[in-house]
Amino acid sequence: MTLGTLPTPCRPTALGPLLPVVGAATRVPLATGGRARYVNLDNAASAPALEAVADRVARLLPHYASVHRGAGYLSRVSTALFEAARERVGAFVGARPDDVVVFTRSTTDALDLLSRAVPDGGRVLVADVEHHANLLPWQRSARTTVVRGGPDARATADALAAELAGGGYALLAVTGASNVTGEVLPLHRLARAAHAAGARVAVDGAQLLPHRRVEIAAAGIDWIALSGHKLYAPFGAGALVGRRDWLDAAEPYLAGGGATLDVRADAVRWAVGADRHEAGSPNVVGAVALAEACATLSALPDGALEAHEAALREQLVEGLGALEGVVVVRPHPADAVGVVTFTLPGHDASAVAAYLSAEHGVGVRDGRFCAHRFADSLGIPTGGLRASTGVGTSSRDVERLLGALEQFLASGPRLEYGVVDGAWGPLDDPRPAPADFLELVLDDAPLDAPLDAPDDVLHAPAR
Repeated sequence: MTLGTLPTPCRPTALGPLLPVVGAATRVPLATGGRARYVNLDNAASAPALEAVADRVARLLPHYASVHRGAGYLSRVSTALFEAARERVGAFVGARPDDVVVFTRSTTDALDLLSRAVPDGGRVLVADVEHHANLLPWQRSARTTVVRGGPDARATADALAAELAGGGYALLAVTGASNVTGEVLPLHRLARAAHAAGARVAVDGAQLLPHRRVEIAAAGIDWIALSGHKLYAPFGAGALVGRRDWLDAAEPYLAGGGATLDVRADAVRWAVGADRHEAGSPNVVGAVALAEACATLSALPDGALEAHEAALREQLVEGLGALEGVVVVRPHPADAVGVVTFTLPGHDASAVAAYLSAEHGVGVRDGRFCAHRFADSLGIPTGGLRASTGVGTSSRDVERLLGALEQFLASGPRLEYGVVDGAWGPLDDPRPAPADFLELVLDDAPLDAPLDAPDDVLHAPAR
């Protein structure tokens, strides 16, 4: 194979971004000289803001004020926007009319809240394929059973259903889609199995909702947790959506202003509904941003998101598979979102990720992806590399990754790498320190590069 040419299955398909995202044309400095358009293939960790979301926030900020108890006109405006955001998020996940939408900081925050609402003595069932956000809040309780996942999502569902059939569980907590392999679990089936056994179902929707629509009422899901930073609204908000009875009966998640109806020296009367668990000044900007992201994704034509994702995933999996020296972890699940994990046996994953960034301007994730038990079971106890696509990803982005990996396998990195300050990177790195990037680089020259530029790397002389 000639260096710089892509494997045949991965030749350009001219698939562009599905929606515009902020920063799509940003260039970053290369350790080998020059700058390159940044390729973000780490959407599963945090997705960039949709332009529609950034525009909505910019329009909100001049009118932002305190909410719920302010008499001023802008306080009433902010309150109306905050409560409208609650309705839009509920509609996005197909909530029941009497469900509650509690705004949180993230999926992790939402699931920790729910873990404190399980009735006393209630047993919880999870699988070891979970992200730590949907494992650790439950695993710390002696009332939790952790089932070993199977060789695929269907087998994992079989194991959960079999355990549920024995009865005695109050709650099944399950991911919608794996953040390691992208596999989608059969939520309708698991909800039926749980309800038949007298249990309820909570879904970690962090990885699923950016890729697929979920109707929790239709699917029989009791609660779903989500994060704005996964849904192209990185403004610090998440949500827990679902049945209110357990939440109304639980101790307030935070004790403070807004969560009470009356406070006396000897007693506190707590609110019910969302207010009970939203003490303190809420993140109005984050809630409005999250609602706008939900609305923007909902407005896409039916099937557009799935088709865009499937084409990119196919290009990525086939391209990686054509590179000798690359192993894809579970390359062809029956149903999967745009998350692909792979390894380069004989090479440290963190070192490869540092090379991709330093020499090619490509961002991927390395490690065990906050799913250590699952990574161990997949045979990557020291970690792998994960490429994840989103609505702002193009086929050209995938090509950049594949070309960089091909070059690495053919001739190795151009620079010498080692662990610097606890992380892999070039031992002689001329790039500005990340903490100084905005001040030193943004003020130096514009960093926007045309997306249709013939060469992504600008002024990168050989060293």
